Amino acid sequence: MTVLVVVDHDRGAMAPAVLGALTAGRNLATEMNTTMEALTIGSDADALSDTLANYGATTIHQAHHEVLVDYGPDAWGEVVVQVVRAASPHVVLGCGTERGHEVIAQAAARLDLPAVMNCTEFTPNKTPDGALGMTRTRWGGSLLEKTELDSPIKLVTLASHSIEPIESPATSRVVQFVPILDASVTHSIVRDRVDRVAGVTLATSPVVVSGGRGVGSAEGFAPLEELASLLGGVVGCSRAVTNNGWRNHTDQVGQTGTRIAPDIYIACGISGAIQHWVGAMASKNILAINIDKEANIVAKAGYAVIGDLHKVVPAISAEIKRRRSG
Repeated sequence: MTVLVVVDHDRGAMAPAVLGALTAGRNLATEMNTTMEALTIGSDADALSDTLANYGATTIHQAHHEVLVDYGPDAWGEVVVQVVRAASPHVVLGCGTERGHEVIAQAAARLDLPAVMNCTEFTPNKTPDGALGMTRTRWGGSLLEKTELDSPIKLVTLASHSIEPIESPATSRVVQFVPILDASVTHSIVRDRVDRVAGVTLATSPVVVSGGRGVGSAEGFAPLEELASLLGGVVGCSRAVTNNGWRNHTDQVGQTGTRIAPDIYIACGISGAIQHWVGAMASKNILAINIDKEANIVAKAGYAVIGDLHKVVPAISAEIKRRRSG
């Protein structure tokens, strides 16, 4: 009985959430007095083996098949099922990403087993086949629920940014696995892509300057763009902004957008509804700029400036420029 971590990657580029999942999987395996293993799907991910070993994976299952040239939820889910049947893990742990949730859900449906998503911590039962205790986020992150999963194989995902990744190198072995896949799993396979400009993303940037309805217009984001550029960050927004068509949905921070964990989140003209807070709550520091001192985001922020963002944001940028020039 082991803990198996399913590695989320995009053509060999590992999702940042994987390191947290590996750390959580290793910690859980230690409590269960067993080992942590990892599963990569597709030959593009073979090069990740050293990193997986550095985070404690003792066995790395590398699934290879001509179908696995890119992501497909049906194919990946079926691979997980076949590896589970071959390796008999006690717990299968996926990442709390859209892809991670989807793959674990696929595997659970195919195995006819329950799955629990967005867990933040685990408490194993003292007996090997006992229920797995866990805390998971519910209601968009506004509620923490303690529950137990009692099934032959525990299928779970780890909520993003809930565990700080910590290296713990292990001696590992690589096991090649060739699944049996037919045409039924090829209905949903990525066939083409449009590449975005390289650089830091909303999910990985150490600085995010975000605007809400209070920005007033698409043009009103220009000062936020300047501030983000000066700080080496990116610009985000609230759902109200995307609903108004001021910015693309890819810039949205929130439950239905991107979950972020920057060193500092500067929220400008954002009320701080729970759906937005779910996406921003992992930020290490939050600075709110708002004319409403009673706004939810102000109450939750570590720092706040009560004032007009159209005056405050340009003033911050001007001060940064002044200090750098002097």
